[in-house]
Amino acid sequence: MVFTLKNKKMEIELKATKFSDLETLFDIQIDKKAGYLAAFTPKDPADKVAYFNKYKRLLQDPTVNNQTIILNNKIVGSIAKFIIEGDIEITYWIDSKFWGLGIASKALDKFLTLETQRPIFGRVAFDNIGSQKVLEKCGFVKIGSDKGFANARQMKIEEFIYKLN
Repeated sequence: MVFTLKNKKMEIELKATKFSDLETLFDIQIDKKAGYLAAFTPKDPADKVAYFNKYKRLLQDPTVNNQTIILNNKIVGSIAKFIIEGDIEITYWIDSKFWGLGIASKALDKFLTLETQRPIFGRVAFDNIGSQKVLEKCGFVKIGSDKGFANARQMKIEEFIYKLN
């Protein structure tokens, strides 16, 4: 997918995540500002062994679709589909250095052409306005909310639930 931003040609690609991508993706996800907004993170995002063990398992799970987001040949994030309690859900994470460029929206739009099962759900912290806008741009509708313990904030917070039919 090619788009233009400030007169600069940008190309976003999605590719199946490989074990070799995990080092870069790990470095992206330990950003504390991003973790705070994501809120629902592992207990210790800096635990590299736990991260690699989790993804070693997930990359072999046929019900999970992990894709690495590439911008102009550079890894800038990830996007995935997984099933939890029978529901299909999506998650994405963009390197904070690339926020505000429309990368998450473009990547999610492209991802939704790969993952065509519906309904599909997205969850977002109540105050993560950027991620809420991404979901809404891609046709998701807010259908409710829930409360859960957010490791990144060490407290229970509200999360909004979005759905795409």
